[in-house]
Amino acid sequence: MRAAARSVVTVGTFDGVHRGHRLVLDRLVAAAKARGLRSVLVTFNPHPLVIVNPVAAPALLTVGQEKHDVLTPRALDEIGVVPFTRELAALEADQFVDQILIQQYGMCELFIGHDHGLGRGRSGDAATLERLGRDRGFRVHVVPAVDGRDGRPVSSTAIRRAVAGGDLARAADGLGRPYSVSGTVEHGAARGAALGFRTLNVETPGPAKLLPPDGVYAVRVATPSGTFAGMLNLGGRPTFGDERQMIEAHLFDASGDWYGQRIRVDFFARIRDVKKFNGPDALVAQLRADELAARLLLDRARAGG
Repeated sequence: MRAAARSVVTVGTFDGVHRGHRLVLDRLVAAAKARGLRSVLVTFNPHPLVIVNPVAAPALLTVGQEKHDVLTPRALDEIGVVPFTRELAALEADQFVDQILIQQYGMCELFIGHDHGLGRGRSGDAATLERLGRDRGFRVHVVPAVDGRDGRPVSSTAIRRAVAGGDLARAADGLGRPYSVSGTVEHGAARGAALGFRTLNVETPGPAKLLPPDGVYAVRVATPSGTFAGMLNLGGRPTFGDERQMIEAHLFDASGDWYGQRIRVDFFARIRDVKKFNGPDALVAQLRADELAARLLLDRARAGG
């Protein structure tokens, strides 16, 4: 087997690629460039808890292509996705280091977060990895926590809790960007167009993706033609007797046909609950009020208020 190129490596699930993750990656990339080495992120699919403890496996902040989209600006030389299996979960920390990080990725320097653990039962903590580094000739750098506005360390778990509770401001503080969902634009029933509020129907992600509570939100939508302000209904359409959870975004001051194309919806603020109205006229009146509220909220967010 051909020896892997010498690399500076970090390893973990990196769900959300939040501010703490980005500090690790930025330091890793800088160190790799300074030494003329490759910068490598080793991550897993599926999330380890799906294999180790499925009942405790969380819905994720970033799924599929979403994680790669967020990682792209970090200028990594390689993102290695390792299939997480029961066999991998059974590896002791030293076996994981030898068989995966050194043999497969040529690790000669390792960056980890302050609370990192790898190998069976997450036994490979900082002290264990530093000992292994001395034995095997690689350096270990422990990157400190990044605190949120509340003074607590930023973590994927805390951000998931914020998103699930509808606290989008706290989620954005931890992520360093608005919480988002990406998907392909699908054909809908065209009810929005008939009401004067044409919507983009975004494919609903599977259960692996964490969504905020159902409601109407102020959003920005990144399309192949640019990014537009808008409002979004997440949930059913009870006025029309449709309780299926849908993602429908109405873009302000925009026109275009994005069917079959991938877009990203950034959540900024929650406006109200999903409600049933006494007919289309009452719904249209509410949608006009929602648009005004969304524009004001987005203007405030742009101004930093």
